Order: sequence, then structure tokens, then C-alpha cells
Amino acid sequence: MVLVRRGGYAAGVFRGAELVASKVGARLVQGRSAAGGWSQQRFARRREQQAGQARDAAAEVAARVLGPYMDRLEAVFFGGDRRAVDALRGDRRLAAAFAREAEPFLTVPDPRLAVLRDTPRTFRAVRIRVVDAGPAPGGADAQGHA
Repeated sequence: MVLVRRGGYAAGVFRGAELVASKVGARLVQGRSAAGGWSQQRFARRREQQAGQARDAAAEVAARVLGPYMDRLEAVFFGGDRRAVDALRGDRRLAAAFAREAEPFLTVPDPRLAVLRDTPRTFRAVRIRVVDAGPAPGGADAQGHA
């Protein structure tokens, strides 16, 4: 499991619902500034630099946590913010993880340890789709009434 949101990240390996290895972290990424002109451009450059450092930290942690288990992993689930995860796709340290990517993508709040520990309920859940077939052939309904 790899969870990434702006500035926060978590990676974990599960055996069934048991978390056997994990690492959670965060990096500061400033929000937008209301300032205009040069200040706005300076804050935007700083924010982009901070976001790049956060992406690099997230990729490093994910590679370090998943790496020793990679040959035994059946699937790797991703979650958090889709854009933040997509920004990691080009990182070659995570190529093997993305090759094992499975659905569903988990939309989670902050990638904290408690959130990470709770993810098996979602990625191990079985989806059931009930389709109403309508009236039975011959005009009878489900109770056998005509």
C-alpha cells in the first residue's frame, strides 16, 4: 500500500490484514499565497521545490518499505491524491510497484499510520453489484404472480 497526498506519505506491506512493515512521513509544502507580483512567483517556486522534495521522500520511503517484499507482493494498491500518485509514476525506484498496481485507488484523508492500518478494509473488500433482472419471463414477478 502506498498513500501519497500533498506533503504526506505512507507505505506499508500487509500479510492479510496484518501490517508487517511500514513507514509514514510528511514534508512541508506551503499553500498558495494571496500576494501578487514577484512575491507570488517566489512563493510558487518555493512551493514547487517543496513539492518536489516531498515527492522524492515519498518515492524513497515507498521503495525502501516495499523493496524487500517486492518479489512476494501479489498487488500494490495506491491511494491518497491521484495527482500526487501520478507524479511518482516516472520514478524508476517504483517501477516494480506500479507494474503490480491494482484497483481500487483509495481516496483517503491524510496518510497517517492509523489511516494506513485501516486500508485493508477497503482494498480487501468484495464488491457486490445487484442487478434487478425485471419481471420473469411469461409475465410473472419474483413471487410467481402473473
